[in-house]
Amino acid sequence: MYSDQSLPQQSRLRRHADYALCYAQGRRYHTEHFLVFVRPREHGACLRMGMAVSRKVGKAVVRNRIKRLLREFYRLHQALLPHESDVVIVAKKHAGGAGLCLGPVGRELEPLFRRLRRFPGQAGCPAC
Repeated sequence: MYSDQSLPQQSRLRRHADYALCYAQGRRYHTEHFLVFVRPREHGACLRMGMAVSRKVGKAVVRNRIKRLLREFYRLHQALLPHESDVVIVAKKHAGGAGLCLGPVGRELEPLFRRLRRFPGQAGCPAC
């Protein structure tokens, strides 16, 4: 993977406490294969994304494929995501058996993020 295409450290949720805040205080959205939590952050904060794919989804190969698909979706569609927020995408149990690829993942998540982006007060992040 090229360094200019990787997910920068400041764009990732890394600590358990950040995930827990997003689960507890974030707004929850359902799609067919994913559960999405969105939590607004303080003004001037950059968008951060995290993902959770449990062992219930499948073996390591399946889980890693889903994570790669979600990272690629994030890389390609960052502009659609609500800035100044934390976003956690959780794969549902049946996502592993669905044989997902980037097209269906995009068709499933893109309308949700376009709808979220239209909310007022979602200005661009000047620091990123």
